[in-house]
Amino acid sequence: MLFAAAAAYVIGAIPIGYLVARLFGVPDIRRHGSGNIGATNVLRTAGWLPGLVTLAADIAKGWLAVAVAGRLAGGESAGLAMGAVAAVVGNCWSIFLGFRGGKGVATGLGALLRLAPLATLAALPVFLVVVATTRFVSLGSLLGAACVPFGALALGAARPVVIGAFGVAAIVVLRHHANIARLRAGTEKRLGERSVPGAEAHAP
Repeated sequence: MLFAAAAAYVIGAIPIGYLVARLFGVPDIRRHGSGNIGATNVLRTAGWLPGLVTLAADIAKGWLAVAVAGRLAGGESAGLAMGAVAAVVGNCWSIFLGFRGGKGVATGLGALLRLAPLATLAALPVFLVVVATTRFVSLGSLLGAACVPFGALALGAARPVVIGAFGVAAIVVLRHHANIARLRAGTEKRLGERSVPGAEAHAP
């Protein structure tokens, strides 16, 4: 089980946004915009194409990490749940970036799609409606992530699956503490506002 979690962590730790940004001419995405390696900051700093590539690849690695963990754990729900949490931990605290990383949203989405697919798909409209109406990706991510464990619980998912979904949601909320502060202060950037390349990062 621990080997399965370790494998999921390593897959989750692959710094997709950092690598994609470098490929599109941004040497170190951590020195631009919010300083985050996630799809939103890549989009604002490098453009829509690298942002979408980062988003798709992060979702894929989250799904793959849980699939691999499940395979190594013999398909047990506990192994899948541990893999989901480990993948998001890897994304947020990557061994390849000195234990820094993203905020776990896209990787968490991929992981939850493998762990609790119906609950995750049911939560997606929440994310889409919030982002469409407010243009705050962070707010949509927070509310969408929070809906998944409750959806899993309501759908009668196995206890490890529910616990794993709560674990993923808790990490996403924890990693958005600065966004929550900016939302409360009215200074959070909306989707579509570009960061100026070369600007110093203002968030960890």
